[in-house]
Amino acid sequence: MSANPQRLNDPSRSIQEITERIEPQLIALRRDIHAHPELAFEEERTAGVVARELERLGIPCQTGVGRTGVVGLIEGGRPGPVLAIRADMDALPIEERTGLPFASTRPGLMHACGHDVHTVTLLGVAAVLKELAPQLAGAVKLVFQPAEEILGGAKEMIAAGVMEAPHVDMALGFHNIPNMPCGRFAYVPGAAMAAADAFDLTVHGRSGHAAHPEFAIDPIVAAANLVTQLQTFVSREVGAVQSAVVTVGAIHGGSVRNIIPDEVELRGTVRTLDETVRSRAEAAIRRLCEGIERGMRVRCALNYTPGVPPLRCDKALTERAVASVRAQLGEVIDEVEPTMGSEDFALFAERVPAFHLRIGSGQPGREDRLHNSDYQPDEAAIGLGVQALARAAFDVLA
Repeated sequence: MSANPQRLNDPSRSIQEITERIEPQLIALRRDIHAHPELAFEEERTAGVVARELERLGIPCQTGVGRTGVVGLIEGGRPGPVLAIRADMDALPIEERTGLPFASTRPGLMHACGHDVHTVTLLGVAAVLKELAPQLAGAVKLVFQPAEEILGGAKEMIAAGVMEAPHVDMALGFHNIPNMPCGRFAYVPGAAMAAADAFDLTVHGRSGHAAHPEFAIDPIVAAANLVTQLQTFVSREVGAVQSAVVTVGAIHGGSVRNIIPDEVELRGTVRTLDETVRSRAEAAIRRLCEGIERGMRVRCALNYTPGVPPLRCDKALTERAVASVRAQLGEVIDEVEPTMGSEDFALFAERVPAFHLRIGSGQPGREDRLHNSDYQPDEAAIGLGVQALARAAFDVLA
């Protein structure tokens, strides 16, 4: 469909009108995707929905990028840079308890992070920018990414060449925020989200009878000491104005009350906003393990796995995008503090100037949180997100 010439003279009005026209369809698509959640790298049905919608809009697309990703391309009317806009598609292994008529039909799976909202928001942006394409200088690469929840999809798509053919010059990402009212937006200049590294640690001791611990080497006591010692990295090795979080999220050892086990397994994460602090974390954990080994006669086997880097927003692109949101929707966007949550959109931002937008999705009277079995984002966030992102893309490429 060609754009109305009158609309082209007024980007704000045309973006709003197109969005309002397609919003009911986007909500219907969101509910369909919500009812059929898929885990990381299993998003076959979701990818099929995305591909069909892009084809319906006349946007060429490629499927199977990074295993289950989809990439669409909108060519502008004139030569210029390439802007990638990324949305994630995967769900979580959570049993849904919303009771909604479009609740998950798959037991144990749920879109509890709002990636269904993200997917259709980008489809809406695609529809808007397709109509306005003659005014754009450059191209928009629409990146529908799998496996964000396990921080693996961006890596796979980049390895598959998503940043090339054509080469991407800038990138926009976004996420819904349920503890921010729908209609509000936020941004963080610089380091917006934390790096996330993982560790798996086995503390090996020697099993024995609970009545005679002197004949055993107790890995449970050693592991308990180690859990508390890990926090000294944050409290005594990280500057007070810097940030780091060390969390042990799983600990397993023993099976009965009267036997000291042979080993205890710990699993945790390290999150940092600063690469210098990040680089010191692994060395500190290894040093603490060595101390426990010497002091408590155990043996520690540590597997430390670097994950994604901090997500850093480019200053110039951030300023342009924030100005675009205000131009489209008014004084609805605020600068906020960084979060220690992580996002593999950071891998895109590591390669090109990038901006990450936070889109309020909180419903009045609710206190929702991400990854919750009763999570219910306000669907009005879809259309508002479409307008904000479409305007940011339009202004960057116009």
